Amino acid sequence: MFLGRVLVTESIAELGVEWLRRGGVEVDVRTDLGPQALPGEIGSYEGLIIRSATQVDARVVEAASRLKVIGRAGIGLDNVDVEAATRKGILVVNAPQSNIISAAEQTLALLLSMARRIPEAHASLTAGRWERERFLGMELHDKVLGVIGLGRVGTLVAQRCLAFGMRIVACDPYASEQRAARLGIQLGSLDDVLALADVISIHVPKTAETKRLIGDDELARCKDGVRIINTARGGVIDEDALVRAIKAGKVAGAALDVFETEPPGGSPLFDMPEVVVTPHLGASTVEAQDKAGTAIAEQVLLALRGDFVPHAVNLQAGSDLPESVRPFVSLAGRLGRLACALAGPSVGEVEVSYHGQIASEDTRVLTLAALRGFLQPVVHEPVTYVNAPLLAQDRDLAWSERKSATTEDYLNLVRVTTRGAAEPVTVGGTLTGRRNEQRLVEIDGRPLEIPLSRYMAFFRYEERPGVVNRISGPLAERQINIRNMVVAEPDVEGQPAIMALAVGSEVPSEVLDEMMRAAGIPSGRFVVLED
Repeated sequence: MFLGRVLVTESIAELGVEWLRRGGVEVDVRTDLGPQALPGEIGSYEGLIIRSATQVDARVVEAASRLKVIGRAGIGLDNVDVEAATRKGILVVNAPQSNIISAAEQTLALLLSMARRIPEAHASLTAGRWERERFLGMELHDKVLGVIGLGRVGTLVAQRCLAFGMRIVACDPYASEQRAARLGIQLGSLDDVLALADVISIHVPKTAETKRLIGDDELARCKDGVRIINTARGGVIDEDALVRAIKAGKVAGAALDVFETEPPGGSPLFDMPEVVVTPHLGASTVEAQDKAGTAIAEQVLLALRGDFVPHAVNLQAGSDLPESVRPFVSLAGRLGRLACALAGPSVGEVEVSYHGQIASEDTRVLTLAALRGFLQPVVHEPVTYVNAPLLAQDRDLAWSERKSATTEDYLNLVRVTTRGAAEPVTVGGTLTGRRNEQRLVEIDGRPLEIPLSRYMAFFRYEERPGVVNRISGPLAERQINIRNMVVAEPDVEGQPAIMALAVGSEVPSEVLDEMMRAAGIPSGRFVVLED
């Protein structure tokens, strides 16, 4: 299946390019495109893959009339106008786990190089000097490492430094005490890290809050002789303040892989023997580049197919999808689509509710999946996890989620309820068995258990003998198999019965009409629960 065209403006691993082509994508690698040329070229592409050099600003986004996804083969997104892309419904994805090991190992390499003064010693020896007494280093054992930012890279650095016998203190407003304790890390504030650490390692993104996070005041609160490492983002450290602190003897050493301006040109830091520098090599390993290329190709393919993309940065949901939640994504999408079909027009509100164990999870992705499923049959443009809320807003469609830890009959239950001019419609589903089979278990509060299949038909009718036989006749004549059938009997007198059929192929509208005429049924719907 052809998914569209993708423009790659910077070198990624050839394995990633091949992955895209095998997935049904036409790929153009154009590393010659400059910032002035990109807006004129982007209009004919559904996908864009970049690294750190390509600037995707509002001008590029505005010119991207067909673009569905922007993929960054790496972590940082400083060069992408994420807000502009979100407004236009374009998914922005990155490969956050592709270089975490390489970045952590680069941090350790800089730490050891700085502690043992390896670059200076190397330069001295290759210049013909033997100066053993000059290069007195520092042991890491029993020193305190302060980690600012306990994300994936920060955690890996901390774990590896524990093996050196270092003690770890970290600050991260999003890290839990329990997780830190399990890792053997003391969690504290930024002031705690500054006051206690012999070595500080920075692992935070560059944001308005973290820009020049470490400046004159922060350095003054550090231990005398502190050493500082930054492999995260340039600009988190005030480089001028760092120069002053090194000259004053407050900071004994620094190791930098990133700079506020890249390439930095001349810098007084480069003339200081206490400073070890590398040209942004955190992700520069063969393994990391291969991982980044294949990971971003996989994310872009998912986006072009309209599937959930785990590493989308502009979803209104968490990007890390637990394995316990992942199987419910498709279920929620199908329930949303079914609710749309059964409710008909004039729906003003969609509510997704979670009951049982699933209610304790972060269900925002599931709610987006249900909303996307609801909108897909009624919106002419492609519906993604990013633009679904925007499309709902355009149609004055309210959406919400509700949770309850209790459920009567099932361990987990997901309900989608629509409200509007007509009577509310509710459909409920769950997963069963080792294979997580999707089952529809209720309609409008009435029990009705049947596997959710791609092709289904639903009827409301006055219960009487012979209906099933009359309905099945037109299907048999067209060689359409009935794979499952269930009837929800009326709860009270005068209430219609509800029949659900799972069939083997599409039921044309004229066949559905014939089925209803034959059985004297006033209301019926045929639903396709997949794209």
